[in-house]
Amino acid sequence: MSTSMRESIRAKIRRARQVVGEILYGMTVHDMVLGLRRQRGEVERLFALILFGDLVGLPILPPYYTLRLLPYVMPALHRWKRSLLRERDLSDLAELIEAVD
Repeated sequence: MSTSMRESIRAKIRRARQVVGEILYGMTVHDMVLGLRRQRGEVERLFALILFGDLVGLPILPPYYTLRLLPYVMPALHRWKRSLLRERDLSDLAELIEAVD
């Protein structure tokens, strides 16, 4: 058997292993990963609201502490304001109601 044929077979086996791994991932933990990402986003938005609530009229922390944390939160600040001011839909409210149960 030539080396090019062996490499071709190895490549096919690697590809089959990758496909099987992706299928198993999708069947087992994909939904959990999406839920965890959604929860992380909610926690980050809540954190930003606590820190920079004075931008939307809800001061919680004194400005001194907020300014000390500003360099760490600055990259996500624009995304937070956009998500906070986004129009909500009935489907968004349905997700929140399901999470309460």
